[in-house]
Amino acid sequence: MSTGTYGRDEVKRARYAVAAVFAVHGSVTGSFATRVPWIQDHAGVSAGQLGLALAFPALGASLAMPLAGRVTHRFGARAALRGLLALWTLALVLPSLAPNLLTLCLALFVYGATAGMSDVAMNALGVEIENRLDKSIMSGLHGMWSAGALIGSAAGTLAAHLGTDARTHHVLAAAVLTVTGLAACAWVLDLQPSEDEDPPPRFALPPRSAVLIGAVGFCAVFAEGASLDWSAVYLRDELEASAGLAAACTTGFTLTMALTRLVGDKVVDRFGAVRTVRVSGVLATLGGLLVVVGGGPAVAMTGFALMGLGIAVVVPLCFAAAGRAGSNPSLAIAGVATITYTSGLIAPGAIGGLAEATSLVVSFGLVTALACCLVVFARVLRAGDRNRPTISPPAAEVPGRQS
Repeated sequence: MSTGTYGRDEVKRARYAVAAVFAVHGSVTGSFATRVPWIQDHAGVSAGQLGLALAFPALGASLAMPLAGRVTHRFGARAALRGLLALWTLALVLPSLAPNLLTLCLALFVYGATAGMSDVAMNALGVEIENRLDKSIMSGLHGMWSAGALIGSAAGTLAAHLGTDARTHHVLAAAVLTVTGLAACAWVLDLQPSEDEDPPPRFALPPRSAVLIGAVGFCAVFAEGASLDWSAVYLRDELEASAGLAAACTTGFTLTMALTRLVGDKVVDRFGAVRTVRVSGVLATLGGLLVVVGGGPAVAMTGFALMGLGIAVVVPLCFAAAGRAGSNPSLAIAGVATITYTSGLIAPGAIGGLAEATSLVVSFGLVTALACCLVVFARVLRAGDRNRPTISPPAAEVPGRQS
């Protein structure tokens, strides 16, 4: 893509704008998650039917993500992000309007599709800005997503506590987040396709490089999903912790991930993507071992905190590596995003099924094994190291370069 040159100040401003976009994107997720019980009651669905419906966001995202590159090529990066982000923030309203299972599934499919496409667009811009600044920013951007999710969750918790109708809550939240997102998009880089650039295919399988990078992201997201959904249950059922202590474990895990992402860029700049992920894998594996063999709530909570610390920066680095691994960054990023979304979809059910057949201890043994894979396969993220000589010169030039 090419739109002329950008000065360093303009690129820095674009970085903050994209960070705001990440926060808005996360806020939608947090706003939705806290009102799922209300949505379930309003739609009149059972727990099993709700589980089925909650598979549709990942399905919609997986099918729509490969289209994001085509949309960006057709309209340009800024306009595409503006439109896709607005569709995502407005889609927040749909699930709370659904009166039955069928409409809930359709609403969640659209909700997931818009989430996935906007996710690809903002990550692609994040990688572009990282290249122009020649320093790691992806971890911080994902940290802003986590911070946005926490803010959205806090607002949703307050609305639920006050007994506010989720339709009213989500209409107000969607309006605020749409306006905020559109304002932020005004400052992102306005990248346009060059005249000799062929449009990406409407739908294509992820390139091989994206599959390998996505496999690393799969392991991290599986551990994240398992810990978020099952850490409280683990402490309550396996270690006989109180309900408050069990809930605090999940909150601590989330905060650890968010804080680590916000400061992770300095570590990546110092040690590079591969070494960072290897050390992260060691920390996550150690955390998993503490969870499995610790035998007490305090040790298990320490283990979950270490796991959050270990996996926090892996997914941002997977997106960064995908954006540099081939000639079609949007397609590669879409491929990695699809794989990681799939991991997040299957992790809670896989942990539950294995726990029912064996125990939660065995389930988190699997999580620990996947965390260990981060150590073994970290080298596939070598494209994420900007100082590698294999990176083409244009990707390492000063921010004023053409893209």
